[in-house]
Amino acid sequence: MSTETATKLTLDVRAADGSVNGTAELPAELFDQTANIALMHQVVVAQQAAARQGTHSTKTRGLVSGGGAKPYRQKGTGRARQGSTRAPQFVGGGTVHGPQPRDYSQKVNKKMKAAALRGALSDRARSERIHVVTELVAGQTPSTKAARKFLELLSDRRKFLVVLSREDEAGWKSIANLPSVSGITADQLNTYDVLDSDEVVFSVETLNAFIAQNKKEA
Repeated sequence: MSTETATKLTLDVRAADGSVNGTAELPAELFDQTANIALMHQVVVAQQAAARQGTHSTKTRGLVSGGGAKPYRQKGTGRARQGSTRAPQFVGGGTVHGPQPRDYSQKVNKKMKAAALRGALSDRARSERIHVVTELVAGQTPSTKAARKFLELLSDRRKFLVVLSREDEAGWKSIANLPSVSGITADQLNTYDVLDSDEVVFSVETLNAFIAQNKKEA
């Protein structure tokens, strides 16, 4: 008999004061899927690789200035023959097989990214680490203190990923000085940020936007 815990797909919606203000439904096709660990790993590695600048560069012996003349004559010195002081064995010479500028990005199609994100969100939902709120702070006045207190009420874990709308200026400003809290918009939600956080917090607005966007893409 399977001992796997069923995913709780009906969540209480919390108001900024901590009170329950209705419920929200998480669609099973987005929040109750089997997590493909290999796929999530591939997508995360690709995302991290794409973030690399790839501008590292070293000079080969052909790029180092100088070294046009032989350091000493070909014969009669008893030493090995040398043609240039910019050969790799000399101080100030070129670098052998050093890093050169390159593009680290990897090809990952949209379906793979979407499946990996569904797996990551399903894992968080299964662990009851997804929360839905009406708003992060009450009213239009930003408050770091109020945001921190509210998030501590939701969970005692440390790292939060808060999904905010672009228009929620009070929410963005309220979390700006909280080092363990990251903000993201619904259309930018990705596998890496979900897995990197302990808790994922949606507002009702951003949850609906995320569901609508992913159903449209499906």
